[in-house]
Amino acid sequence: MNEDWYLEPSLEDALDMRQNAQKEAELLIKWKGLPEFENLWESVDKMRAEFSGFLLEVSFNVRTGDEIKCTIAELQQLRAVPENIPLDIVFEDEHLLVINKPAHMVVHPAPGNTSGTLVNGILHHCNLPNVEYSKEEAISDTEDFDDELNGFSSNASSCEVLDSRLCVASIRPGIVHRLDKGTSGLLVVAKDEHSHKKLSEQFKLRTIKRVYVSLTAGVPTPVAGRVEVPVGRDPNNRLRMTAVTGAVNSIKARHAASRYKVIEILAGGSCALVEWKLETGRTHQIRAHAKYLGVPLLGDEVYGGTKSMVLSLLRPRTTPSLQGKMVKVVSELDRPCLHALTLGFEHPHTGKQVHFSCDPPVDFNEILSQLRRIGRDRISSSKDKFVKGKL
Repeated sequence: MNEDWYLEPSLEDALDMRQNAQKEAELLIKWKGLPEFENLWESVDKMRAEFSGFLLEVSFNVRTGDEIKCTIAELQQLRAVPENIPLDIVFEDEHLLVINKPAHMVVHPAPGNTSGTLVNGILHHCNLPNVEYSKEEAISDTEDFDDELNGFSSNASSCEVLDSRLCVASIRPGIVHRLDKGTSGLLVVAKDEHSHKKLSEQFKLRTIKRVYVSLTAGVPTPVAGRVEVPVGRDPNNRLRMTAVTGAVNSIKARHAASRYKVIEILAGGSCALVEWKLETGRTHQIRAHAKYLGVPLLGDEVYGGTKSMVLSLLRPRTTPSLQGKMVKVVSELDRPCLHALTLGFEHPHTGKQVHFSCDPPVDFNEILSQLRRIGRDRISSSKDKFVKGKL
């Protein structure tokens, strides 16, 4: 199942009603004793829809007055099982972990992604047992992880680094914040209740220092600035968020602020290496703000940074000798080019300021290298290693 279903598509989306005429149809759904409408979508793949006694395909054209009978499977308890997943641990002591999350790894279990997550790896690393949780306990990719999270461990005995008295039922042992599945980079995990509480407070107070780097399709104007535009669910595409410039109440947009700075202009102005510093931590915040600026992230198919769009920008500026390699690299993009580069916070036990950094992974570096071969203009005086080309 595609992870993007977490954004809870409407019934029209589930029935593939993409034509304007279809949007005018009325669906009269008869159901009893089921969860609230907005919580049904984890079982939509098991839904039986019937019309006049016949099972419907998702392409069925619904007309005004049609009565559709839906049978939806009962929601099941979900389990997070310890798995021997290699973790790239940047720092570890008895109180916390700092992990370099690879792209394509989901942070916590949710319907459709119950294994292979960072939480599964943490349960194994800390020798914790299985964790069971209901859908109500599950946190989707749409939640803002700057809000304080309660609970950090499982419901049974713990390993030596976890106080067994604090092992309460939770689907997210130690998880204080989250990175999108496609985003790589640094993430902190608490090992005890005190650390979890103190780190959560720092996220709520916006004192955590986070720096991201991205590759954008186009160059932001101006080359440095602050975007303070609320972010909410896109009413035209419920698989993404959007920056909302008008009235926000109708789509429940929330305050969001990002600072950005162009580090390098690449490939003759076709792309840019951009640094981001978050003041808030809304769902897909950087991706939505980048789209708002007119410079979607490379590889971000959901927010406009499609491969065809990127190639259309690059081809006129790429010499014939580099065309083949560039097309190959862009064609292999399978995630937004976004990396959590640095993470700084006050250690929850020692009170000392700690700071960690981690270079972008191979896929990011490879396309950055190719863009630099086409052309590069240094803008920022930043001293970070990625600016010096030491990736």
